[in-house]
Amino acid sequence: MLYFSSQPVAMDTVDMVQIQELKKFKESCQSRGLYESYDSHSDFKEKFYRHLQIKLNEHPLFKAIEPESISEVVESNTQLPQLTKEARTLLKEASLDPHGNIIYVRYIGGTDIQTNGKNLIGSTDRREVSKWEAALQDLINKELIVEQGHKGEVFVVSNLGYQVADMIEL
Repeated sequence: MLYFSSQPVAMDTVDMVQIQELKKFKESCQSRGLYESYDSHSDFKEKFYRHLQIKLNEHPLFKAIEPESISEVVESNTQLPQLTKEARTLLKEASLDPHGNIIYVRYIGGTDIQTNGKNLIGSTDRREVSKWEAALQDLINKELIVEQGHKGEVFVVSNLGYQVADMIEL
């Protein structure tokens, strides 16, 4: 992941030979789709954060985890709580994710709720986004998922959440 600033510079303070070499390098990278430009520090932060999450989700290390042991199936006494269609879908998909992760990302271009290799928000329409945000909040309130970290961007399915997810049929 390479990032190049597109902010203007004073041309009398740079070495023109180095500028030409940089242009050649960028062109070689661009033809292979290896870099991204950014306009500001916050733009870089947003792009890097989003790309890093995608790369981590795609990495084989996080996909090929074998269960340590197979345990006996036990009947659950857990009651199925009242959940919206979106909350049921989000919980079920998260329970199918190898790590039980849900990633909630807000950025300039919109909002994503990602789990199990999928972005569940299919549009940038605010009504659609708010349904999925409400679903996420509902799962938090019912303690079916718990926050990882402190920024409200990464969540994992709780034990209760797995029990409920096992009862959900989509």
